[in-house]
Amino acid sequence: MFDLDAYLARVGLGEGDPTLAEVHLAHVTSIPFESLDPHCGLPVSLEEDDLAAKLLASNRGGYCFEQNLLLKSALEALGAEVELYLARVLVAADPNAPRPRTHLLLGVEWQGERWHADVGFGGGTLLEPIPWGPGGEHEQAGWTYRVIERSSEYVLQTGTADGWADLYAFLPFPVPKADIEAANWFTSTYPASRFVDGFLVSRQWPDGRRLVLSDWAGPALVELTPREVNHTPVDREQLPELLADRFGLTGFALDADARLVRR
Repeated sequence: MFDLDAYLARVGLGEGDPTLAEVHLAHVTSIPFESLDPHCGLPVSLEEDDLAAKLLASNRGGYCFEQNLLLKSALEALGAEVELYLARVLVAADPNAPRPRTHLLLGVEWQGERWHADVGFGGGTLLEPIPWGPGGEHEQAGWTYRVIERSSEYVLQTGTADGWADLYAFLPFPVPKADIEAANWFTSTYPASRFVDGFLVSRQWPDGRRLVLSDWAGPALVELTPREVNHTPVDREQLPELLADRFGLTGFALDADARLVRR
Protein backbone atom coordinates (compact mmCIF):
# COMPACT_ATOMS: atom_id res chain seq x y z
CA MET A 1 0.00 0.00 0.00
CA PHE A 2 1.28 3.46 -0.91
CA ASP A 3 2.04 5.58 2.17
CA LEU A 4 0.09 8.71 1.23
CA ASP A 5 0.71 10.35 4.62
CA ALA A 6 4.48 10.03 4.14
CA TYR A 7 4.19 11.53 0.66
CA LEU A 8 2.08 14.48 1.81
CA ALA A 9 4.51 15.13 4.66
CA ARG A 10 7.45 15.03 2.24
CA VAL A 11 5.88 17.68 0.01
CA GLY A 12 4.71 19.81 2.91
CA LEU A 13 0.97 19.32 2.63
CA GLY A 14 0.31 17.40 5.82
CA GLU A 15 -3.19 16.07 6.30
CA GLY A 16 -6.25 17.21 4.41
CA ASP A 17 -7.80 16.96 0.97
CA PRO A 18 -5.44 18.75 -1.45
CA THR A 19 -6.38 19.65 -5.00
CA LEU A 20 -4.51 18.32 -8.01
CA ALA A 21 -2.83 21.71 -8.54
CA GLU A 22 -1.76 21.86 -4.88
CA VAL A 23 -0.20 18.40 -5.02
CA HIS A 24 1.60 19.11 -8.27
CA LEU A 25 3.03 22.44 -7.07
CA ALA A 26 4.04 21.03 -3.69
CA HIS A 27 5.82 18.09 -5.34
CA VAL A 28 7.74 20.26 -7.82
CA THR A 29 8.90 22.70 -5.15
CA SER A 30 9.78 20.07 -2.51
CA ILE A 31 11.50 17.17 -4.31
CA PRO A 32 14.53 18.14 -6.42
CA PHE A 33 15.09 16.79 -9.90
CA GLU A 34 18.33 14.83 -10.04
CA SER A 35 19.95 12.26 -12.31
CA LEU A 36 22.84 11.44 -9.97
CA ASP A 37 22.35 7.67 -9.60
CA PRO A 38 22.81 6.92 -13.32
CA HIS A 39 25.87 9.18 -13.34
CA CYS A 40 27.26 7.31 -10.32
CA GLY A 41 26.67 3.93 -11.97
CA LEU A 42 23.86 2.96 -9.59
CA PRO A 43 20.72 1.13 -10.73
CA VAL A 44 17.43 3.04 -10.87
CA SER A 45 14.49 0.98 -9.65
CA LEU A 46 10.95 2.01 -10.52
CA GLU A 47 9.28 -0.28 -7.98
CA GLU A 48 6.90 1.69 -5.78
CA ASP A 49 8.61 0.66 -2.52
CA ASP A 50 12.03 1.64 -3.87
CA LEU A 51 10.75 5.02 -5.07
CA ALA A 52 9.26 5.69 -1.64
CA ALA A 53 12.48 4.64 0.10
CA LYS A 54 14.59 6.94 -2.05
CA LEU A 55 12.44 10.04 -2.63
CA LEU A 56 10.44 10.00 0.60
CA ALA A 57 12.40 8.26 3.36
CA SER A 58 15.89 9.28 2.17
CA ASN A 59 14.99 12.82 1.04
CA ARG A 60 16.55 12.24 -2.35
CA GLY A 61 15.27 13.47 -5.69
CA GLY A 62 14.94 11.63 -8.97
CA TYR A 63 14.45 12.05 -12.68
CA CYS A 64 11.30 11.89 -14.78
CA PHE A 65 10.51 8.18 -14.40
CA GLU A 66 10.95 8.28 -10.63
CA GLN A 67 9.26 11.65 -10.09
CA ASN A 68 6.19 11.03 -12.21
CA LEU A 69 5.66 7.43 -11.07
CA LEU A 70 5.77 8.65 -7.47
CA LEU A 71 3.24 11.35 -8.35
CA LYS A 72 1.09 8.73 -10.09
CA SER A 73 0.96 6.61 -6.92
CA ALA A 74 0.02 9.64 -4.82
CA LEU A 75 -2.70 10.82 -7.19
CA GLU A 76 -4.20 7.35 -7.46
CA ALA A 77 -4.26 7.16 -3.66
CA LEU A 78 -6.22 10.44 -3.77
CA GLY A 79 -8.74 8.96 -6.20
CA ALA A 80 -7.42 10.04 -9.61
CA GLU A 81 -7.04 7.88 -12.69
CA VAL A 82 -3.57 8.20 -14.24
CA GLU A 83 -2.10 7.07 -17.58
CA LEU A 84 1.53 7.02 -18.73
CA TYR A 85 2.89 8.71 -21.87
CA LEU A 86 6.40 8.66 -23.36
CA ALA A 87 7.81 11.79 -24.99
CA ARG A 88 10.75 12.65 -27.22
CA VAL A 89 12.77 15.58 -25.80
CA LEU A 90 13.17 18.34 -28.38
CA VAL A 91 15.34 20.85 -26.49
CA ALA A 92 18.53 21.44 -28.52
CA ALA A 93 17.64 18.41 -30.66
CA ASP A 94 18.83 17.77 -34.20
CA PRO A 95 15.68 17.40 -36.35
CA ASN A 96 17.58 14.98 -38.59
CA ALA A 97 18.54 12.70 -35.69
CA PRO A 98 15.43 12.05 -33.56
CA ARG A 99 16.05 11.13 -29.95
CA PRO A 100 14.37 8.10 -28.38
CA ARG A 101 11.23 8.54 -26.30
CA THR A 102 12.84 8.79 -22.88
CA HIS A 103 10.66 11.28 -21.02
CA LEU A 104 7.65 10.30 -18.94
CA LEU A 105 4.57 12.49 -18.43
CA LEU A 106 1.12 11.77 -17.03
CA GLY A 107 -2.46 12.09 -18.22
CA VAL A 108 -4.68 12.57 -15.16
CA GLU A 109 -8.45 12.22 -14.81
CA TRP A 110 -9.37 14.35 -11.79
CA GLN A 111 -12.93 15.12 -10.76
CA GLY A 112 -14.28 14.78 -14.28
CA GLU A 113 -11.55 16.76 -16.06
CA ARG A 114 -8.42 15.62 -17.89
CA TRP A 115 -5.00 17.15 -17.18
CA HIS A 116 -1.42 17.07 -18.43
CA ALA A 117 0.83 16.60 -15.37
CA ASP A 118 4.63 16.51 -15.28
CA VAL A 119 6.86 17.04 -12.24
CA GLY A 120 10.00 15.61 -13.87
CA PHE A 121 11.20 17.71 -16.79
CA GLY A 122 14.66 18.72 -15.63
CA GLY A 123 15.27 22.39 -15.08
CA GLY A 124 11.91 23.67 -16.30
CA THR A 125 8.99 21.40 -15.54
CA LEU A 126 5.40 22.59 -15.11
CA LEU A 127 4.59 24.13 -11.74
CA GLU A 128 0.95 23.07 -12.05
CA PRO A 129 -0.90 20.72 -14.40
CA ILE A 130 -2.40 22.17 -17.57
CA PRO A 131 -5.57 21.07 -19.41
CA TRP A 132 -4.98 18.04 -21.62
CA GLY A 133 -4.28 18.51 -25.31
CA PRO A 134 -3.83 21.45 -27.67
CA GLY A 135 -5.28 24.71 -26.46
CA GLY A 136 -4.49 28.14 -25.10
CA GLU A 137 -1.53 29.59 -23.28
CA HIS A 138 -0.96 28.87 -19.60
CA GLU A 139 1.01 31.29 -17.42
CA GLN A 140 2.68 29.92 -14.29
CA ALA A 141 4.68 32.33 -12.10
CA GLY A 142 5.89 34.19 -15.18
CA TRP A 143 6.64 31.12 -17.31
CA THR A 144 4.24 30.32 -20.17
CA TYR A 145 3.34 26.99 -21.74
CA ARG A 146 1.07 25.66 -24.44
CA VAL A 147 0.44 22.39 -26.26
CA ILE A 148 0.13 22.32 -30.05
CA GLU A 149 -0.62 19.48 -32.45
CA ARG A 150 2.06 18.68 -35.03
CA SER A 151 1.36 15.77 -37.39
CA SER A 152 0.28 12.93 -35.09
CA GLU A 153 1.99 14.30 -31.97
CA TYR A 154 1.26 16.75 -29.20
CA VAL A 155 4.12 19.17 -28.54
CA LEU A 156 4.65 21.00 -25.24
CA GLN A 157 6.18 24.42 -25.81
CA THR A 158 7.37 27.22 -23.56
CA GLY A 159 7.38 30.92 -24.29
CA THR A 160 10.72 32.70 -24.80
CA ALA A 161 11.84 36.18 -25.82
CA ASP A 162 12.12 34.83 -29.38
CA GLY A 163 8.75 33.08 -29.50
CA TRP A 164 7.72 29.54 -28.67
CA ALA A 165 10.34 26.84 -28.07
CA ASP A 166 9.63 23.10 -28.22
CA LEU A 167 10.20 21.11 -25.03
CA TYR A 168 8.98 17.62 -25.94
CA ALA A 169 6.63 15.75 -28.26
CA PHE A 170 4.47 12.72 -27.51
CA LEU A 171 1.86 10.55 -29.13
CA PRO A 172 -1.48 10.98 -27.31
CA PHE A 173 -1.74 7.26 -26.61
CA PRO A 174 -0.87 5.79 -23.19
CA VAL A 175 1.89 3.18 -22.89
CA PRO A 176 2.24 0.18 -20.55
CA LYS A 177 4.65 0.11 -17.61
CA ALA A 178 6.89 -2.27 -19.60
CA ASP A 179 7.70 0.54 -22.04
CA ILE A 180 8.62 2.82 -19.13
CA GLU A 181 10.93 0.14 -17.71
CA ALA A 182 12.68 -0.20 -21.08
CA ALA A 183 13.12 3.56 -21.47
CA ASN A 184 14.39 3.83 -17.90
CA TRP A 185 16.94 1.05 -18.47
CA PHE A 186 18.24 2.80 -21.59
CA THR A 187 18.37 6.22 -19.95
CA SER A 188 20.13 5.00 -16.80
CA THR A 189 22.63 2.55 -18.33
CA TYR A 190 23.43 3.44 -21.97
CA PRO A 191 27.00 4.84 -21.96
CA ALA A 192 26.09 7.78 -24.23
CA SER A 193 23.00 8.71 -22.19
CA ARG A 194 23.24 12.32 -20.99
CA PHE A 195 22.38 11.09 -17.50
CA VAL A 196 25.22 8.55 -17.50
CA ASP A 197 27.83 10.69 -19.22
CA GLY A 198 26.79 13.80 -17.24
CA PHE A 199 24.20 14.91 -14.70
CA LEU A 200 21.48 17.48 -14.09
CA VAL A 201 20.09 18.66 -10.74
CA SER A 202 17.43 21.33 -10.32
CA ARG A 203 15.04 22.99 -7.88
CA GLN A 204 12.01 25.23 -8.40
CA TRP A 205 10.15 27.69 -6.19
CA PRO A 206 6.49 28.78 -6.32
CA ASP A 207 7.51 32.32 -7.35
CA GLY A 208 9.07 31.01 -10.59
CA ARG A 209 12.73 30.91 -9.56
CA ARG A 210 14.78 27.95 -10.78
CA LEU A 211 18.23 26.68 -9.82
CA VAL A 212 20.12 24.22 -12.04
CA LEU A 213 23.45 22.46 -11.55
CA SER A 214 24.85 20.52 -14.50
CA ASP A 215 28.13 19.42 -16.06
CA TRP A 216 26.90 19.01 -19.64
CA ALA A 217 28.89 22.02 -20.84
CA GLY A 218 31.38 22.16 -17.99
CA PRO A 219 30.18 22.32 -14.35
CA ALA A 220 27.95 25.35 -13.87
CA LEU A 221 25.28 26.69 -11.55
CA VAL A 222 22.45 28.48 -13.34
CA GLU A 223 19.89 30.69 -11.59
CA LEU A 224 16.82 31.54 -13.66
CA THR A 225 13.71 33.65 -13.45
CA PRO A 226 11.26 34.35 -16.29
CA ARG A 227 13.25 37.54 -17.00
CA GLU A 228 16.87 36.78 -16.08
CA VAL A 229 19.52 34.04 -16.32
CA ASN A 230 22.73 34.01 -14.26
CA HIS A 231 25.33 31.43 -15.29
CA THR A 232 28.21 30.72 -12.87
CA PRO A 233 30.97 28.24 -13.79
CA VAL A 234 32.09 26.09 -10.84
CA ASP A 235 35.05 23.82 -10.11
CA ARG A 236 34.35 20.12 -9.90
CA GLU A 237 35.72 20.15 -6.34
CA GLN A 238 32.74 22.34 -5.38
CA LEU A 239 30.11 19.86 -6.56
CA PRO A 240 29.54 17.82 -3.36
CA GLU A 241 29.21 20.99 -1.28
CA LEU A 242 26.86 22.62 -3.79
CA LEU A 243 24.68 19.52 -3.90
CA ALA A 244 24.38 19.53 -0.12
CA ASP A 245 24.02 23.27 0.48
CA ARG A 246 21.88 24.34 -2.49
CA PHE A 247 19.85 21.19 -3.20
CA GLY A 248 19.79 19.29 0.11
CA LEU A 249 21.45 16.26 -1.50
CA THR A 250 24.07 14.87 0.86
CA GLY A 251 26.35 11.84 0.71
CA PHE A 252 28.22 12.62 -2.52
CA ALA A 253 31.97 12.87 -3.08
CA LEU A 254 34.46 12.90 -5.96
CA ASP A 255 36.54 9.88 -6.94
CA ALA A 256 40.16 9.97 -8.13
CA ASP A 257 38.96 11.00 -11.61
CA ALA A 258 36.87 13.87 -10.16
CA ARG A 259 33.62 12.04 -10.99
CA LEU A 260 30.71 12.15 -8.54
CA VAL A 261 30.19 9.01 -6.46
CA ARG A 262 28.00 8.03 -3.53
CA ARG A 263 29.89 7.83 -0.24
